[in-house]
Amino acid sequence: QVQLVESGGGLVQAGGSLRLSCVTSGRLFSSYAMGWFRQAPGKEREFVAAVSRSGGTTYYTNSVKGRFTISGDNAQNTVSLQMNSLKLEDTAVYYCAAGILGSFHSTGSGILYWGKGTLVTVSS
Repeated sequence: QVQLVESGGGLVQAGGSLRLSCVTSGRLFSSYAMGWFRQAPGKEREFVAAVSRSGGTTYYTNSVKGRFTISGDNAQNTVSLQMNSLKLEDTAVYYCAAGILGSFHSTGSGILYWGKGTLVTVSS
């Protein structure tokens, strides 16, 4: 059974930092691009960041560019999302995802595998 297991969510004040991690199997990590989506209360799920299968290319939605950094660790089969300068509007459930690189956009309708999500709450 394919699993994506997220960790690292929590409560943080605006301007603070959090680091999300997603562990998966070696087969999945080496076969697909990996990334993150988020869904805020009352809103649609949206793309946040992705890293290519090779790890050589990263992609970000405009609202997180310069604040978030995605990275992959082949040895640990882990993809991480370092989130700095957090804003109130970053509050959401963050989902780890795996799939072809072209699926990492908008709501991620073509994503093959999803984690269960981890809640990030940014307070004022």
